[in-house]
Amino acid sequence: MTYNPPSDVMIYDTTLRDGEQTPGVTITTDEKITIAEKLDKLGVDVIELGFPAASKGEQETFREASKLGLNAQLSGLARALTKDIDKAIDSDADYIHTFIGTSPLHRDYKLKMSKQEILDKAVTAVEYIKDHGIVAEFSCEDATRTELDYLLEVYEAVQEAGVDKINVPDTVGVSIPVKMNELISNLREKINVPISVHCHNDFGLAVANTLASVEAGAQQAQCTINGLGERAGNASLEEIVMGLHKFYKINTNINTKLLVNTSETVSRITGVKMPPNKAIVGENAFAHEAGIHVQGVLANSETYEPMKPEEVGHKRRIVLGKLTGANAVKSKLDEYNIKLNDEQFDQLYSQIKALGDKGKTITDMDFRSIAEAIQGKPTEERIKLIGINVMTGDNTVPTATVKLDIDGEVSYCAKTGVGPIDAAVNAIQELVKQVVNLELVEYHIEAVTGGTTAFGEVFVITADELGNKATGRASDEDIVKSSIDAVLSSANKLLMLRN
Repeated sequence: MTYNPPSDVMIYDTTLRDGEQTPGVTITTDEKITIAEKLDKLGVDVIELGFPAASKGEQETFREASKLGLNAQLSGLARALTKDIDKAIDSDADYIHTFIGTSPLHRDYKLKMSKQEILDKAVTAVEYIKDHGIVAEFSCEDATRTELDYLLEVYEAVQEAGVDKINVPDTVGVSIPVKMNELISNLREKINVPISVHCHNDFGLAVANTLASVEAGAQQAQCTINGLGERAGNASLEEIVMGLHKFYKINTNINTKLLVNTSETVSRITGVKMPPNKAIVGENAFAHEAGIHVQGVLANSETYEPMKPEEVGHKRRIVLGKLTGANAVKSKLDEYNIKLNDEQFDQLYSQIKALGDKGKTITDMDFRSIAEAIQGKPTEERIKLIGINVMTGDNTVPTATVKLDIDGEVSYCAKTGVGPIDAAVNAIQELVKQVVNLELVEYHIEAVTGGTTAFGEVFVITADELGNKATGRASDEDIVKSSIDAVLSSANKLLMLRN
C-alpha cells in the first residue's frame, strides 16, 4: 500500500444532503439551519446543504443559510445538467458538487449513454460552473466499479476544464482499503487538483476505506455526522477525524470537543438514535463495568481508553452491575462525597451485586439513592426485617405478613390495609409496640428513574408517644420493601433517641 498522506485533510460534511437520504429522515429548513450552524462551529470546511434542484424548499434553505455568514463553504449537489446547476447558482450556493455515473452499470442501465457522451457532459458541467465563478467539485458516480483507464480519462478531462477538486465515490461500499489506496495512488499520478473520497458503509468499511485513501494522498474526506446516509450510511465524520488525529497525526479544522454535542443534535433532529456502542460518540464509548477494567482506568485511563473522553466532549461512566468491582463502588462514593464505614460499604456492595445478578443495571441516580439510604441508617438496629409476604388484588383484601427480629426475639404479624404498603405498616406498628408506639407522620415515595423497573425511593417521618421524631429513607426495586426498610430505619432511630 502507498503511504503518502497529506499534512492536512479537509472535511466535507454531507449530513444535510446524503444524511437526509437516510430512509425515514426529513429535515426542515429551520432544522437544516440549526445543524448547519452546529457544523460550522464544529469546524467543517464544506457543508453540502442539499440538492437545490429537488425542491423550492431546498433552494430557500440555501438562501437562508447564505445570509448566516458561515465560515464553511456551502455546497449544492447537482447532476451534470445545466438545469440542475442553474438551480444551485440561483440558490446562492458558492460551491457546486456535480456528478455523473461512469461505471458500466450506470452507463448501460441508468443513463443509457456512451462513454463519450458521459465525458462530454462532465466537461460541459464543470466548464459551466467555472464560467459562473463558482467552486466546482466533480464526482464519477460509482467510481470504484468504473474501468481505471476510463476513470482516468474522465478525471483528466474535467481537470483540464478547470475543476477545483475531484471526488472518488465508493457509491455502494464495495471497495476494500487496499483497493481504495491503490486507486487513489493511480489517480495521484495523473491528477494535480485535490482528491476527495466519498465512501459508503454497505460492508462496514467506509471509515477504513476513507483512511486508506488518505494514506495514498487524498486531501478531503466526505462524511456525515453519526455515519448517516442511505442504506447502511456513509463514513462517520467523528470516526474519520479522530482516526486522522490519533493514528496519523494529520490536522483537520475540527474542534473535536464538540463532536458529542453535534452528534446529539443531529440524532435528536433526525430521530435516528445512535447505538450505545457507536464509536467515539455512543453512550457506552467511555463506559466501564468490569472490575478489572475499572481498576485499570482509575489508575491510568490509557489502560482501557484509547483517548480521553473530554477530547470529544464525552464523559467517562463507571457502570454498576454484576461485574462491578469494589474500586468502582469506592470511586462512585468519592464522586458523590458519600462516606460509608466498612459495614455500610459491604451492605452497598452486596446490594449492587444482587441487583446485577437480577439483570439490573444501576444508574448513577440509583446508586446515589441506595448509598444515601444506607448512610442514613442508624448505627444500632434493634429491629431487623426477617421476611415479608403481601397479597393484593381486585377481589382480595390487601394483606401483609411481616416477620421481625426485635432485640433478638423473632415474631410475626399479619394485618390488612387499604393497600399492601398500608397493610405492611400496620403489621410493623403491631409488632414493635412492645418497644415503641410508632406513628407514621409523613410518607413520600418517588421513582428514582423512569420505567417499570425504576427504584422506588421512600422517605418517612415517624414519631413516638414521647414526642420524638425520626426520619427514614430507603430505595429498592420493590416499593413495599423500600417502604418497610424506611419505616424500620426510622423506628430504630427513635429507639436510639429513647435510650
